[in-house]
Amino acid sequence: MTNTTFSFQEFFAGGGMVRQALGGNWKCTFANDFDGKKALAYQDNWGLGGELLVGDIRKIMPSQLDTCSDLSWASFPCQDLSLAGAGKGLASERSGMFFIFWEKLRQAAIGNALPKIVVIENVCGMLTSNQGRDFRAVIKTFVEHGYKVGGLIIDAKDFVPQSRKRVFIIGVRDDHAIESQLISSVPISDFHTPALIRAYDQLTEVSKANWVWFNLPRPSHRKTELIGLLEPENEVDWNDTEKTALLLSKMSAVNRSKVQAAQNLNYPAVGALFMRTRTLGSSKKVFAEVRFDGISGCLRTPNGGSSRQSILWVEGAHVRSRLLTPRETARLMGLPDAYKLPKNKNAALHLTGDGVVVPVVEHLKNYLLEPLISSHKSVIVLNTHKRYS
Repeated sequence: MTNTTFSFQEFFAGGGMVRQALGGNWKCTFANDFDGKKALAYQDNWGLGGELLVGDIRKIMPSQLDTCSDLSWASFPCQDLSLAGAGKGLASERSGMFFIFWEKLRQAAIGNALPKIVVIENVCGMLTSNQGRDFRAVIKTFVEHGYKVGGLIIDAKDFVPQSRKRVFIIGVRDDHAIESQLISSVPISDFHTPALIRAYDQLTEVSKANWVWFNLPRPSHRKTELIGLLEPENEVDWNDTEKTALLLSKMSAVNRSKVQAAQNLNYPAVGALFMRTRTLGSSKKVFAEVRFDGISGCLRTPNGGSSRQSILWVEGAHVRSRLLTPRETARLMGLPDAYKLPKNKNAALHLTGDGVVVPVVEHLKNYLLEPLISSHKSVIVLNTHKRYS
């Protein structure tokens, strides 16, 4: 497919990680984000071609969108679908952006065509928020507008050394017959998790009739570990011994034993360390937890003191600690070192913590998106509010 050019629109684009993953055979016809700092990073990496609109999605005019796009991608805000979102779900101002995004697609499609493929990406909490009503509403929206739709749960740890599960909802316009090798008659255990199957079971019969189980191959074995993505020891800032001792003091006996086991190795060991708030009776206490499996925990935006991850470097009796650097977080998102990060450290960490893992999108592109679009020939014109009632 190297001679084919595909078109795409990227909503909630951040620094353009989806664009990075799609590569040179894809042309971005429209991108949008309201965050000025992320927009600067987007322009710094992708130039000033005029496709990026910085501002509130509500203010997008239908005439600004591509009326015959191959793909529209939206990684809409996840805060109110996560555990920290107090259960507000898609009724919230932030995560409710899904419906605004869809309305913009619908408005642009009047007299034209909806995108051949629509992909939304979000945290797995979308499956269960509001007792599953949010997920049912999302799938119903796809179906009502003429899409076959399916979901995949992909953990980034199969591609990069970061534990980061996300749900990808992929809609294919139903004027297109999906080739048999791209779908399965039953769920596939690698990407159709019990949580996704439970969410599917709660769908309406109409939604189930338009659901497909996409057949995505497993990626090849991941070759990198956390230690291999770290910057040189002499080019980073390490905590003083008092700070390291404080972190160790916040560990439970189980986590202290992990450190002791690492000290018994005859080679350096790197552990990913993050802070967790645990409820103990009527009170809450912050604990330091560590893992030495070569994988970091899920990166987050630096909105609070416990959001940033640290590492422990253990070499015999000697234990050092420090925060992950912005470049290291970019590497954990699969971004190349040539990708230009904001110079402000917090802005860079916010960019990476909010992003989409590049090799995950590359895998979807290679094995689903491009094959689906390449075989999609016909065009449906919209002249009404919905494809059907």
